[in-house]
Amino acid sequence: MSALTRKLRGFIDPDVDRRLLASEGEFIIDEVIKHWVTLVPPMCALALSLGCYVAMVNAGAAWWLLMVLGLALDVWAVIRMFRIHMDRFVITNMRVFRVHGAINQHLATMPMTRILDISVEQPFLGRILGYGHFVFESAAQDQGLRVIRYVGHPEQRDLTIQRVIQVAGLRTNLAHPK
Repeated sequence: MSALTRKLRGFIDPDVDRRLLASEGEFIIDEVIKHWVTLVPPMCALALSLGCYVAMVNAGAAWWLLMVLGLALDVWAVIRMFRIHMDRFVITNMRVFRVHGAINQHLATMPMTRILDISVEQPFLGRILGYGHFVFESAAQDQGLRVIRYVGHPEQRDLTIQRVIQVAGLRTNLAHPK
């Protein structure tokens, strides 16, 4: 793959693999995409825009207003879905990180050694549909990775992070003192 192709691919794919410290033995344990519930507003906007286009038939002289509204809804929905697609939360054997942003990309990283506490918040709808929000507390005063919203199966992913921390020996096992 040429360098130009790789650069262009970076605008349509978050490509988290290139952010790994492969030479240090880092590998992905879980790559988290946003829960499907985040796609509901853009899908509703697309349905509403379709309604605008259908209503243009009977709108008379104001047909253009409905067309502009439909196009605006389409543009908003496509941009929103693309932003959702480009937002990834990654759990590796060494750290957690989040890559997000379509035009300007932002990377926030937290080594497993700095994670002091993880809170999982599940609103009522999240408990029904299976999503929640992670809140990380770290040893750093100012952290770039604090809240990760709309994580599917948050309890399982919390256990995954806890397992990685335990396997890495970053926390002592209090149940079996030596």
